[in-house]
Amino acid sequence: MKRLLLLACCTGLFASFAVSRLRAQQGLPGFDTSVSWTRERIGDNHWRLTGAVELQRGDMKLYAEQVDIYPNTHRAVAVGSVVFTQGDNRISADRADFNYQTHLGTFYNATGISRLSPQQAKNMYGTQEPDIYFYGKQIDKIGQKKYRIHDGGFTTCTEPTPRWQIVASSATVNIGHYTVLKNSVLEVKGVPLLYMPIFYYPTKKGDRATGFLIPQYGTSTLKGQSISNAFFWAINRSQDATFYNDWYSKTGFGNGGEYRYNYGAGENGSLRAYALNQQTATYQTASGATTVPGQNSFQLDGSMNQALFAGLRARANVDYFSSLTALQTYNTNIYNASLNQRNYGVNVSGNWGPYGLNATYNRAEYFFGTTSTSLTGGTPTIAFNRAEERLGRTPFYASVSGQYADLLRRNQAGTTIQDNGLNRLDVQPTIRFPFTKWQFFTINSSVSWRDTYYTRSLDPATGQVTGTGLSRRYWDLNAQLTGPVLQRIFNTPHSRYAAKFKHTIAPYLNIERISSINNFSQIVQLDGTDAVVGNATSFTYGVNSRLFAKAPGAAAGASQDILDVAVGQSYYTNAQTAQYDQQYETSFTGAPPSNFSPILVSVRAVPSGRYTANLQAEIDSQYHQLRTISLNGTVNRSWFQTTLGWSHKGYIAQLPGFNDPTQLDNYLNGSASARTPGNRFGGNYSFNYDILRGNMLQQRLTAYYNAQCCGVAIEYQTYNLQGLNTLLPVPQDNRFSFSFTLAGIGTFANFFGALGGVPGAQR
Repeated sequence: MKRLLLLACCTGLFASFAVSRLRAQQGLPGFDTSVSWTRERIGDNHWRLTGAVELQRGDMKLYAEQVDIYPNTHRAVAVGSVVFTQGDNRISADRADFNYQTHLGTFYNATGISRLSPQQAKNMYGTQEPDIYFYGKQIDKIGQKKYRIHDGGFTTCTEPTPRWQIVASSATVNIGHYTVLKNSVLEVKGVPLLYMPIFYYPTKKGDRATGFLIPQYGTSTLKGQSISNAFFWAINRSQDATFYNDWYSKTGFGNGGEYRYNYGAGENGSLRAYALNQQTATYQTASGATTVPGQNSFQLDGSMNQALFAGLRARANVDYFSSLTALQTYNTNIYNASLNQRNYGVNVSGNWGPYGLNATYNRAEYFFGTTSTSLTGGTPTIAFNRAEERLGRTPFYASVSGQYADLLRRNQAGTTIQDNGLNRLDVQPTIRFPFTKWQFFTINSSVSWRDTYYTRSLDPATGQVTGTGLSRRYWDLNAQLTGPVLQRIFNTPHSRYAAKFKHTIAPYLNIERISSINNFSQIVQLDGTDAVVGNATSFTYGVNSRLFAKAPGAAAGASQDILDVAVGQSYYTNAQTAQYDQQYETSFTGAPPSNFSPILVSVRAVPSGRYTANLQAEIDSQYHQLRTISLNGTVNRSWFQTTLGWSHKGYIAQLPGFNDPTQLDNYLNGSASARTPGNRFGGNYSFNYDILRGNMLQQRLTAYYNAQCCGVAIEYQTYNLQGLNTLLPVPQDNRFSFSFTLAGIGTFANFFGALGGVPGAQR
């Protein structure tokens, strides 16, 4: 009996010692480190760890209340407050069943979070990029950073109450690449907003990621309700593409795409193409129902800049449309909507030492109403020049330039076509003599010989273009005199604005003599090369006044030009020259010949980098009234920017070209934008107003709100269609656009510019 009692005591002490060894033991086969409160061997291939279990293998860590380990199959089953981490990825679940060698498995009633690149954080709202947060009844980890979610959702808004989330029946999350959701619903503040049968969401670490962009919703008097969406393809670091799709409830739908590339070193380009399928639409007007027939149209625009071989560089551009009506009525940008020109062209240029080559092929077509067009261009224009070079030790410099041009000029009014196109060959050698010994007074004189040959000319009797060739030769003598320059410096040591001011006054006189051109009336006037009046001497004179300011403590010579005022005029011995002088904007407006040009006044004020103002005016020298005037100014602060401009063409009863009230202009335009620090709230307002006719051409208001992980942008525009040459019965189009912006996705500006320029709208 005593022996049995002693044996039982020894067995109990041994068991107690064994349990204490299990509790204290660190390490488990298959893991780098392990900590468990209690470890029990259930079978040959089954260990059970209970308590505060912690296991680590490489960059994987597992925390749970109980873990069953099956070493032969590398299987781990964890229950109770399960936390699984790997790198920047973390999953919390009620239960997990996974392979601890491959790190793949299934998590039940789980939530996960993964961190994106810190660089991307700087490019989103609030200067912080949200992590990806996902959840589901079941989450299968099928790759190192790839998960399949069942009956769950995800968001990049990791606040306690996410501002937005996407819930789906199933989703595949590939961290650093993409997320694909099926039967998904976008919820904002818990409110279902948009159902998507399938949705591709980019979760790439870089700034640009392939995926669908957030749709835009809009309404329009002309187009009805609209939904615009786009798919962005980040091809590589240097290339990307965007594919557009727009649906309009009244007028049909449109599809398009944009391709961009940038290889650095000045090699870049973009191309956008868009096809609009307009259906027949009916509008209710004051006079009853009006039906507008449908049509198919397209637009194409782009540019390219590319280095070639042998020092050559190519540039190309295209801005082409098939329907002027579609262009003018669908665009939200007032400049694009008012265009009446389509063009395309390519240019190749290069320089080899003093020699230069410039070859251009371009075509431009202008529309005036629905039946009149004008076609211009050069197909091609090839210019060659030799840069100026000093002639030995003499004070003279010589240069030469030449050009061959196949010029397009065709006007069409209805069925009547007038073709004034021709070929032109032009050569001009020049010798220049600069006199710069005196700093306060300089003379720059030159003499040129110009020889131009035209394959066509005007008939002196009928004024019609004929196939008879024509040569034009003349001498051009030019002298530019500047000075004497007067200047004075004012010391203002107690001024906060400037320690010194410098005022300079520089009068100038340019004298140009053109020898006789006896066949001027036979030359087909196509551009400035042809508009040279012979047997004429021109005197261009004026004065430039400039004011400089030197900030306190600025380095020597560091001063700012804060005010420029220039006044100038020309006198012509041949009054006909006034109609062709390209120095003046009003020379080609139909004003009669005159010995005096208008008086040109130009003022530019830049009191600081925040404020700028410009004024340009031409005053008729005979009637002392304004021909034209334009005024614009800008204010640029860190949180507020505004621009205001005014242009006016005056009425002068006695002056042809300015005495028709229907041809006068008086426009006011402006824009203002403001934003709060951190760019959380902001907006922009712009308008164009026709003062003469009392019409508001357009008003556009855009406002946005950006949170840490989402934002919203709205836009409202009223656009006056009455001035357009269209058959539309709607006198004014009221447009409204609305879009969400989600972190990591962003929104976009559609092909016609809706919500363009909204901060946060990115791809």
